Amino acid sequence: MTIHKPILGFALAIGFSLPTFSQQVTGFYPKDAASEKAIEEEYLKAVNFARFKVHLQELTKAPHIAGTPENEAVAAYMTKVMSDAGMDVTSYPYDVYLPNDPGESLLEIITPEKILLSQQEGPIEGDPFSTDSRLHKGFNAYSGSGDVTAEVVYANYGVKADFEKLAEMGVDLKGKVVIARYGGNFRGYKAQFAEQYGAAALIIYTDPNDSGFGKGDVYPDGPFYNETTIQRGSLLTLDYTGDPLTPFEPALPLDGDKKVKRLDPKDVAFHTIPVSPIGYGAAKEILSRMKGSSVPEEWQGGLPFEYKLTGGSDLKVRVKVEQQVDYIRANNIVGKFEGSEFPDEWIILGSHYDAWSFGATDPNSGTAMMLTLAEAIGELVKNGEVPKRSILIGHWDAEEQGVIGSTEWVEQFKDELGAKAVIYMNFDGAVSGRNFGVSAAPTLKNLIIEASKEVAYPDSSKTVFEVWAGSNEEPRIGNLGGGSDHIAFYMYAGVPSMSGGAGGTSAYHSNYDNFHYYSKFVDPTFKMGGTVASVIGVLTLRLANATIIPYDVPRYAQDLRMHFDNAVKSVQEIDPGFTAFDKVDEAIDKLKTSAAAYESAMNKALSSKEFSEKEIHLLNKDLISLEKSWIDPKGMYFGSWYRSLYVSTDPFSGYASWILPGIKYEVETKSTERLEEWDARYSKAILDLSKKVDKMTKILQ
Repeated sequence: MTIHKPILGFALAIGFSLPTFSQQVTGFYPKDAASEKAIEEEYLKAVNFARFKVHLQELTKAPHIAGTPENEAVAAYMTKVMSDAGMDVTSYPYDVYLPNDPGESLLEIITPEKILLSQQEGPIEGDPFSTDSRLHKGFNAYSGSGDVTAEVVYANYGVKADFEKLAEMGVDLKGKVVIARYGGNFRGYKAQFAEQYGAAALIIYTDPNDSGFGKGDVYPDGPFYNETTIQRGSLLTLDYTGDPLTPFEPALPLDGDKKVKRLDPKDVAFHTIPVSPIGYGAAKEILSRMKGSSVPEEWQGGLPFEYKLTGGSDLKVRVKVEQQVDYIRANNIVGKFEGSEFPDEWIILGSHYDAWSFGATDPNSGTAMMLTLAEAIGELVKNGEVPKRSILIGHWDAEEQGVIGSTEWVEQFKDELGAKAVIYMNFDGAVSGRNFGVSAAPTLKNLIIEASKEVAYPDSSKTVFEVWAGSNEEPRIGNLGGGSDHIAFYMYAGVPSMSGGAGGTSAYHSNYDNFHYYSKFVDPTFKMGGTVASVIGVLTLRLANATIIPYDVPRYAQDLRMHFDNAVKSVQEIDPGFTAFDKVDEAIDKLKTSAAAYESAMNKALSSKEFSEKEIHLLNKDLISLEKSWIDPKGMYFGSWYRSLYVSTDPFSGYASWILPGIKYEVETKSTERLEEWDARYSKAILDLSKKVDKMTKILQ
């Protein structure tokens, strides 16, 4: 049993007397503080820490890749748990185009001697999951098919700069097998760059310096990759996210009433070269036999020999992949607690549930946490404490092949989400260790900070906030990048989003990501699941129950000033004569003034008056619309599906966060021709945002 620290006092928690955040809009009338405090106390008592372990064990009984009966069993379990908690549960089916099986694959050294290379994790004594007959070989989804035997070239991490360096050194990749290590970018870009430079095949391995004996003890003695551990993963690098055949449209069932036009797979830019992932034990057999020039010092990995750029003509490696891609049925499972006062304003939590193997950390620690949270809120609802706004919990399918299920749902309901979604919170692998952390949109940062002050950190006299912040006054909150289900909500539909939880070392995308590994190395005490559910539940309830949505509106101008100062410095690196985005500077000043006036007027109004129902409706409607100021129908030049001017996935790495992506793309491509266009587009968006804020302030006067 975990004992929570007493609530610190709601007035303090929501910002009435904190020196740093004293002006934060709380969204509550002062008279409602005591009742909200009581609701949160009841919620924290209702969080059953033991249920997290029960859920995780049930969710991870079997490998459950998208489109398999085992994954359907996971969906059925989630449906039952949420239904029993009092949620209205709906399944949203889609027919999506993806590989959920490695097909036929082979990796071997042909000369100077013939050696068949391992493509699957070895059995582990004491880990019954490691010998499950349903486990697949390592594979990369959307690999090209082919059978290649060729010489080898080592490409370090396979990032853009590495391939440019190889070209600069005169290393010819044409017709070669490239071997590159995981890290530095999304694996799909390794394949894209290898293909672009003429390679015939690609092998990707995890180097022991990155996650192996170079980091510490390896599984089963420690949490790091052993020599057979393989990172699986998708290679999809299209200029949109989701089902590859239905950009901008939901991949509705082929046998459904509504027909969706699908692209011909031949017209989609899939990779054409075969790609296979391996562990560093198999990679060692290749790399140790290479005879060419020594690699640059920074390219040296952790295996006990000097790495070489080329293998020479004597070393030939065969890479064979025959991977079938076809339609599979993906099902999103969405539960809903209907709001008592504002049912058409949605607080959305989500995570995918499909996994490469058992998915104990990624993703189902997040799934188990959300089920624990649903049960605790269900206890409140059964006792008559129905949240004012609707709370939706989405379990997305087919994320691992390309963030597909959530994207299809957003594309299907984008208009409704634009009008109703207050927030999207993503919890992919949300309890993967003991290090609490968050990335979030500007307006949400303070909300999660305040919620973290209400929950004790396990085995500690401190709160989650105190452990998270460390010696800093405010904990670091990152910016959202790519790689998970927030993408469509935030970058396509303009819903303020966050992603967070507790992280640590994991058996990422390997067959060892199972309940045994989790119990031994991730969180043996099983206390973090309930802890994360406690913090996120408090955050959820505050957003659901506040009379006025408590976005931190002034944070827009604060963060924008910082980001544009950085953008100017970046532009000056390619154009030393550049001085400023003049229109943007004026717009940010206007927004800063507008936001300060709104915050002051809102705090005064909350403490001195009662809003009419009409005023509440108008204010919340306008608040929900704020983030939509960033949504530009023209989108980005690197992909019009990415419509947010504020944030995007890095189109060259796939994972990193690009803030002000329109300008960032110009810098990365060393272009200055469109800077005036971006000054105009960004200033227009910022002024639109400012106008909305001014409109809300007028309602308050």
